[in-house]
Parts: sequence; C-alpha cells; structure tokens
Amino acid sequence: MNSGPKRTVLCAIGTRPEAIKLAPLVKIFRQSRWVRCRVVLTGQHRELVDQVLEFFGVEPNIDLGAAYEPRTLDQLARHLVEAVSYVIAREQPDMVLAQGDTTSVLATALASFQQGVPFVHVEAGLRTGRLFAPFPEEVNRVVASQLAAIHFAPTASARENLEREGIAPRRIFVTGNTVIDALRATAQRGIPIGVELDSQKRLVLVTTHRRESFGEPLRLICRAIQKLHDQHPDVEFLWPVHPNPSVAPVVASLMAGYPRVRLCRPLSYGSFVSAMKRSTVILTDSGGVQEEAPALGKPVLVLRQESDRPEAIEFGVARLVGQDPGRIVEETSRLLSDLHAYQTMARGMSPYGDGRASRRIARILGHFLGNSEWADAAEPNRDRLASQLDLGKERRRLAAGDRRRDA
Repeated sequence: MNSGPKRTVLCAIGTRPEAIKLAPLVKIFRQSRWVRCRVVLTGQHRELVDQVLEFFGVEPNIDLGAAYEPRTLDQLARHLVEAVSYVIAREQPDMVLAQGDTTSVLATALASFQQGVPFVHVEAGLRTGRLFAPFPEEVNRVVASQLAAIHFAPTASARENLEREGIAPRRIFVTGNTVIDALRATAQRGIPIGVELDSQKRLVLVTTHRRESFGEPLRLICRAIQKLHDQHPDVEFLWPVHPNPSVAPVVASLMAGYPRVRLCRPLSYGSFVSAMKRSTVILTDSGGVQEEAPALGKPVLVLRQESDRPEAIEFGVARLVGQDPGRIVEETSRLLSDLHAYQTMARGMSPYGDGRASRRIARILGHFLGNSEWADAAEPNRDRLASQLDLGKERRRLAAGDRRRDA
C-alpha cells in the first residue's frame, strides 16, 4: 500500500555514462507504484545516449538537445541551466536527480537550487583534490556536492571525501556504484562485439576520450601501442575511437600501417561489455571502465596522471601508468608475459559494489518521500531529511519572489 499520492522524481541524463549508470535506477522507479519518474535528456551527448537508453528499454520524457548545439563549455552550461530550470518549473518535481560530474550535472544542480527543489547526487564524493584534473569534472562535482540535499556515495572513501568538505554525515549514504548493476545485467546477455577479431590472438582493449589525453598525451599513447604491436605478435588491439576531432584523426593517422590494431567506431554498450569480457588487458582513461573491468576480472592500466577511482588501485586490480610510452609498454608487457603478475590483478573482484546500488537508492528515496512500499528498509530514517525538504519548499517560494522582482 502506498502512503500517499505519487511523488515526482526528475532524472536528468546528459552523457552516455550517465545513461548507463541511471538506467537501472530509472527502471526500478518506473516499476514502483509510489513514484512518477520523468527522464529529461540534456542533449550533451546525442546518438550515444539514445543507443544506451534504447538498449535498456528506457523511454525519455523530455529532450532539451534537439534545437541547440553549443560549441563551448560555458555556452553549454548557460543553455542547460536555463533549459533545466524551465523543465523543473513546469514539472514541479519533489526531487531532481543526476549522476556524476559532467556539465549537465552541474547545470542540473544549479537549476534545482535556484528553483528550490532538493537535488539528489548519485556517485557523489569522487575527488582527485586538483581542480583542473580532470577538467572540468572536478569542479563540477565539488560544486554539485555543495548544492545537493542527498548524496549517494559509491564507496566509503567517497563518503570520507564529502565529510572532509563539511557535508553532514546524515545526508550521505554509501550504496555502491550503479554501473555494476548495469554491467551485471548486460554481461549475462552475451551480445556480439560486432568487430571481426582473430580468435587465436589475445586482445588488448584501448579507450581514450578525456580532455587531458588530447594533444601530445594522445600521441604518446599511440606511440606505446605501436611498440606493443611490434613486440607482441600474438596480441591484437581493439580501439573504439571516440569521434571527437581531437581524438579520431590523431589515432587514425598514427595507427595506420599497424594491421593488428583494429580501429572502430564507439561500440554500443552491450558490445563494449562483451569486448571487455573478451580482452586480456584494458588500457583506458575512462573512469567508468576502471569501475567495470575489475568486476569482469580484467586488469586495468589507467592512462592518466591521477585517478578519481583510487579504490581499484588500492585494491590492486588497476594500476596508474600515465601517458609515458615506456611505462605503458613495460606494465602491459609484464601482464602479457608474467602469469603471476596477471593473476594478481585479474581477481574478478570489484570495490565498487554488488549490483544492488540502484535498489538501495530507490529504497532510501522512498523513505524520504514518505512511501510505505519500502517500509522494511532499516538504514535510513524517514525524518532525517525532512528539514531539507522543507527548506526546498522555502527556496522555491523565495526563488519565485526573485523571479517576480526581476520581471
């Protein structure tokens, strides 16, 4: 039995990783009787998000990206704050939820605050401690944390980061990462990779897309792959190349003439999970892959100078190698030639959760929104954030007064 009318939760999704990580939660919301879940696409990514949502069977309700294509981060941020604010004012949700650290998340947090609606941050508390690394993600998530009413941290160390920044412990919940929920459901489906590979050769999977990899760092990574190609004739390389003009032309040019380096367009999520399962070693600058690959028993070499996923490194299933060609070649070759070193990293254990994070998040939010469907949950106290929700109503009243004065 529900204890009252349906509550509205607005879920904002801007990029492919956000779509992957929020799809399991959205599906739980839409299967629940107590909540009206509205999905808004910000348009930060286009085809990549559409593919993921179609794969998971999630139908969006609102699309903000069809008529506007900003060229810079500041243009995108300005556009999204205004657009998301309009949606919040129209939909009147009880809560607004977003995942991660993109410009879409920052804009959603700002719009929620300005509209006086509590903002819920999924995957809260990731930090490197350096505002420009990664850029702009570190600033985005720090600001979003200061504006959030509820924080769902994937790990205990993420919770500790939030507490060091003055976030009240009663507003933080460690749930695991929802990416493991998506991964486990997808890995069971056995979806074809869609790229012809040599079954007699081991596979090294490569991905690069982050801004700190652009320019000379990417050329250094390519140089390392060239050397690995020449030193390991029994290995094939699969590189789904990001379409960004700072990535695709560079990779295509420097990998030409290396026949066992298979370049392809970005894979669908299901195909990419199958590629991870098929691989021996994964080289990546992706945060999501650092979370996913250990759960599949795949060693990860992180092509960055620092990682905001330190748990995998501390757990021994990932290693930070940066963009130095010598270090990349050394560490990759060691995993390809030293069985003990390989088995030490390929343990099939993940520090990022058990595949139940989405259900935990839905259960906690159900309590805060006064729903009895989740009454058996022991962890949260329903009244814990009553003051936050009341404050949200007051902010909404004040914001409406500000808009009238500005008109």
